[in-house]
Amino acid sequence: MATVRILGLAALLVVSSAQAQQHDHAAMMAAAPSSCKEATLACADKVTPFFAADSSLWVAWSANGRVAVQHSKDQGHTFDAPMFVNPQAEKLDAGADSRPQIVVDGAGKIVVAYTLAVGADFAGKVMIARSSADRKDFDPPKPLTKNTASQRFVAFALDPSGEVFATWIDKRNLVAAAMAKQKYEGAALAFAWSNAEKDFAVTRIAQDNTCECCRIGVAFAGPHKPVVMWRNMYPGGVRDHAVMTFGDSKPGPVYRVAVDDWKIDACPHQGPSLSVGAGGTYHASWFTDGRARQGLFYARSTDGGRSFSTPMAVGDNTRQPTRPFVLANGGSVWMAWKEFDGEESVVNIMQSRDDGVTWSKPKVHARTTDASDHPLLTAKNADVYLSWATLKEGYRLMTVGNTP
Repeated sequence: MATVRILGLAALLVVSSAQAQQHDHAAMMAAAPSSCKEATLACADKVTPFFAADSSLWVAWSANGRVAVQHSKDQGHTFDAPMFVNPQAEKLDAGADSRPQIVVDGAGKIVVAYTLAVGADFAGKVMIARSSADRKDFDPPKPLTKNTASQRFVAFALDPSGEVFATWIDKRNLVAAAMAKQKYEGAALAFAWSNAEKDFAVTRIAQDNTCECCRIGVAFAGPHKPVVMWRNMYPGGVRDHAVMTFGDSKPGPVYRVAVDDWKIDACPHQGPSLSVGAGGTYHASWFTDGRARQGLFYARSTDGGRSFSTPMAVGDNTRQPTRPFVLANGGSVWMAWKEFDGEESVVNIMQSRDDGVTWSKPKVHARTTDASDHPLLTAKNADVYLSWATLKEGYRLMTVGNTP
């Protein structure tokens, strides 16, 4: 395992524990005490990586109310000075599944999204910022949409065509239903398109009655064909995962990934992960505590999400497995997740060389005895990396392997 130079980190919000899997909203929105009061990468609570077309690394991070972007030409060994996205500290959404989003298009234009905590009932407001022409700073952030209902858990992805696809959890239809004194369960899955020069002018609802508090998995089955995986709401208060493939930028049918039968009148704060392989196979990973199965699971679909393989259990349930992330790259598929034994958190990684049919045994690639962010996987050409920020060790970009 190759590891780049470690950067200091003073505080992270996410603790790997059994309780972290089912915290209520108030607990997830409350920031943990921190002795690190600076707006620096060393104090960042969440770090999101992105490899640009020129193979350089960009990271978007949040710390003490500020959101910033930094650039590295040597795979994270050193970073340029930060470019701050918001001009002053703001009250950011501190939810466990909420984090800054970043894409860099082929022309080098940077687009960042982050979420403010606003009002009551754990409402959010997604803000968008674009880099200036010389990429030395950012234009003033703007709201993603003029709609004043809550938006949270935004996910960004760069379409093969070069446009930016955004999707998030939106409560506009919940607000409208309340005003009309009608019943409405959960929230909605919303989406919008943009390029680096234009705003997300039109925002639409792709699916009503979704779970209101989990991250969204996004991948692409081709140009203007994003695939979205989210925690949906089914009859009887069941919150299982669903997948949707867009066609010509328009929402397609909704398919259920697995019948986990997780009936819960609360927020799991455990969103899924999704990746699409070069051959078109959908790779899905998620957490559930349903009546049918409990823990982390992986499944694959070879028919565009219409059906998925029997879920494969992942990790050791005695060590509280959590936060799965899956990435298809070249001829391989990789999966990372966290486990906690009461004293130490580790990130396990396993690899499949046959499109997810069989998998290697898990190997520990990183560990910490303190709080940590979610483990993320990213790739540059054939090389696959683990991106992980921890309170004790700081931000690390670690090589975990390469693909044929």
